[in-house]
Amino acid sequence: MIEPYTAVGLVTTVRGVRRRSEIRRNLDHIAEVTAAASWLSSLDLPVRLVAIPEGALQGFTDEVFDLDHATYAEECAIDVPGEETAFLGELARHWKVFIMAQAKARNQHFPGRFFNVGFVIDPSGEVILVHHKVATLYPVEHSVTPHDVWDRWVEIYGNGLDAFYPVVDTAIGRLGIMMANEGSYPENARGLALNGAEVLYRASYPHPHTGNEYFEVQNRARALDNNLYVVAPNLATYYLEQDSELPVDTFGGRSMVVDYKGRVVGSHLYVRGGDRRHPRAAALPRQRPVGQLAQGPADRAVPAHLRASDLPAQPVPGAGSLQARGVPPRGDRQAGRPHAGARRLGRPCRRLTAGGLHGPSRPRLAPVVPPLDYWLTISP
Repeated sequence: MIEPYTAVGLVTTVRGVRRRSEIRRNLDHIAEVTAAASWLSSLDLPVRLVAIPEGALQGFTDEVFDLDHATYAEECAIDVPGEETAFLGELARHWKVFIMAQAKARNQHFPGRFFNVGFVIDPSGEVILVHHKVATLYPVEHSVTPHDVWDRWVEIYGNGLDAFYPVVDTAIGRLGIMMANEGSYPENARGLALNGAEVLYRASYPHPHTGNEYFEVQNRARALDNNLYVVAPNLATYYLEQDSELPVDTFGGRSMVVDYKGRVVGSHLYVRGGDRRHPRAAALPRQRPVGQLAQGPADRAVPAHLRASDLPAQPVPGAGSLQARGVPPRGDRQAGRPHAGARRLGRPCRRLTAGGLHGPSRPRLAPVVPPLDYWLTISP
């Protein structure tokens, strides 16, 4: 039996990187937001899981500026495990949490290439799961997928569920990763469910698909169809480069946690600078104890120079992007390969339900822009 715990999704500001050394600025911001969220969110139940949005480490420089694949792999992509995951590992050890995150990363078996990689870090600071994204956002995302290098991939990793939909069994449930566009298709969630997943990380998703509710519809469908939880944090303010003064209004926020019945049990609607209150704050339900937004003052977590950059007056349009260059062609699948069988389906994901942070006697905190984080409670 898993004890009740709090799952925290960070909604971070990010600045695009052109050199690997620039990632440290984003990591420092993640550390401050993690500290603020872990401190306040643990007032009710202990924080056991922290989810960091896709793009929070490096931004999306590769896609926006149509960079050469090999150059990006050499100058911007990280190693997993590596220096950056060691930084996050220190956070995991300090706060005694599991961390789920993403980065563009190299693979030792494919020199000169990079993949879009999701990973899980345990409270000891070790990387315990690595997932290579199988459905990128075509045609703007340049990272290699297992299908692009199929023959070599199955030679190294095989063609079973663990090769494409790895799941790790932990003290807080079986964790799996379904990033961004992977959640657009039911097959990816089903592959993870067949492999025993109970809690999925799904981040991040851009406009227009957050604004037109695709993000929510997909998250709810994937959770309901597969009897699992979906933790889906999304980015907040995004700056194209380190010195950019105006943000690109690419991401629509709408971070959420969905339970195994397809219910949004906690959400965060991203608001740009100018509005001082969350527009839906008054409409958040009070009738039942579900996870709700509970955000404290931003100035407790982030220094002044970052707070100022989070409050732009006007957005700028996003830059275009061309198709990837230098990615190896997809190999033909060989006939007669055996289908991967389902396994580890003995325990359904019924041990977690949503529990609220705010009881009838507790005042609800007024959300403040910029949105730094949201936290939601998962309990039996």
